[in-house]
Amino acid sequence: MNQSMMICALKTSCRSFLFIYITSPMPDLRRFDSEKYFLNPNNGNEKVPFPSIDDPPSVELSVVVPSYNEEERLPIMLDEALLYLENRQKEDSSFTYEIIVVDDGSKDKTSEVALEYCKKWSVGKIRVLTLAQNRGKGGAVRLGVFSSRGRQILFADADGATKFADYTNVYKALQDLLKKGNDMAIVCGSRAHLQAEAVAERSFFRTILMYGFHFLVWFLCVRGIQDTQCGFKLLSRKAASRVFTSLHVNRWAFDVELLYIAQCLNIPIAEVAVNWQEIDGSKMVPVFSWIQMGKDILLIRLRYLIGAWKINDKSKRE
Repeated sequence: MNQSMMICALKTSCRSFLFIYITSPMPDLRRFDSEKYFLNPNNGNEKVPFPSIDDPPSVELSVVVPSYNEEERLPIMLDEALLYLENRQKEDSSFTYEIIVVDDGSKDKTSEVALEYCKKWSVGKIRVLTLAQNRGKGGAVRLGVFSSRGRQILFADADGATKFADYTNVYKALQDLLKKGNDMAIVCGSRAHLQAEAVAERSFFRTILMYGFHFLVWFLCVRGIQDTQCGFKLLSRKAASRVFTSLHVNRWAFDVELLYIAQCLNIPIAEVAVNWQEIDGSKMVPVFSWIQMGKDILLIRLRYLIGAWKINDKSKRE
């Protein structure tokens, strides 16, 4: 390597390190004014302020559904979720719930479709949070969590790949953790038991990427969790407030940072097998995104290690 190449490489390394270090120690939790309200279509599209995660809970369960261009699949997921939740409410009149559909800057009619469900079921049970711009899945989930009323908060994918009835087992696992005297707990739905079948259907290259990703997660960030990426996670309200207040990553790798933060805070985490199936139209993670996720995981560990990012030790936000 000649001198000019060495200087160029050194400059690139310095710029990369500077970029890593100058990122904000705490995440940007600001939201646009339009994101502070939901519409009540049964009252002339009245604008109603969302509550805050810092408020006392007023329902048992909040279901946050991050959605991007999901006008076709969202109704299937909502119908299944509502059938389960309504039946559970009939069996236990003390059980109350809400669903928050977070439209992550969709270019289709996702918000309009969700608002039709508000008309039918009322904004007491379904609310729509329409983001002013695309934030990524992690950003959408975070804003949905911050707008929720639930004692427990579940986030679930809009494609309905995980059967909503699996909430029963996830809920039981959360209660087992809470009974041990913890007011903070997280339960992750897991597809690890389906891994052999998934590997058989993947190309060799994608399989290598998958195993490489899992190794990076285990080696750098999260130990003891086989499937960090399943989009079906249940959190106690206090745990949700603590981890999402410190969350920096807004896109695919946000689950990894969320669990990393939880383990740093010694929040108990359980993993429960869930039923999962590939849904037509599902957004398969492209090869580039696998590489980006690997980069994000390296940066998560490095930024916390050098102090560029910090974990908020307060549950309240300004």
